[in-house]
Amino acid sequence: MALRILVVEDDLKIQRVITRVLTNAGYQVITSLSGQEALSRVKAEAPDLVILDLWLPDIDGLEVCRDLRSTSTVPVIILSARGDEADKIAGFTLGADDYVTKPFSPAELVLRVKAVLRRAREQVQRQARERLEIRGLVIDQASRVVELDGAPLNLTAREFDLLWILATHPNRVFSRDQLLRLVWQNEFGADPATVTVLIRRLRQKIEKDPEKPEFIKTVWGVGYKFQG
Repeated sequence: MALRILVVEDDLKIQRVITRVLTNAGYQVITSLSGQEALSRVKAEAPDLVILDLWLPDIDGLEVCRDLRSTSTVPVIILSARGDEADKIAGFTLGADDYVTKPFSPAELVLRVKAVLRRAREQVQRQARERLEIRGLVIDQASRVVELDGAPLNLTAREFDLLWILATHPNRVFSRDQLLRLVWQNEFGADPATVTVLIRRLRQKIEKDPEKPEFIKTVWGVGYKFQG
């Protein structure tokens, strides 16, 4: 399915040029002539990217950008004849992802669109790698927050590190020595028995019944694994 781009431009000649080059590049284009209409279309149609003019008949484009950022993470490229440094700084401060001044090269605009969409996709993929959701257990690596059925859990730094290592390698069995090296990183005086204690404390926090764990399983004679 083609990615959808909302073009917010009240100059019909420029709007048609942008629509043509983006359509030829394989994108689906929807258009808006005003700021209010643009905000409504973003809510109703969830475009993948917005190209936003600043001179609009009803609302200044910077205000549109501000409103968008308060409710949406959709990437925004400002396309405007207002090329002053102050306008550019304001645009980026309000959350624009790129700023292109008029007159513009259609070919360059397409390249800018591709670059912004690529960065947005990479960010989503990175966030997905940093967040795990397994049977009601949510582990967010970026914020180091863990929740169980929507309730936050209070984990120590070591408990979080141990859980993250196990959960990101589901069904892989780790020995106590391996976990000791990965979590404690060969810290002087660290003892493999410490891993056993940490596993027990972690189970008390994330398991509904620590005596019958659903997440962290013991593999007798070998070590521990996270049940994926």
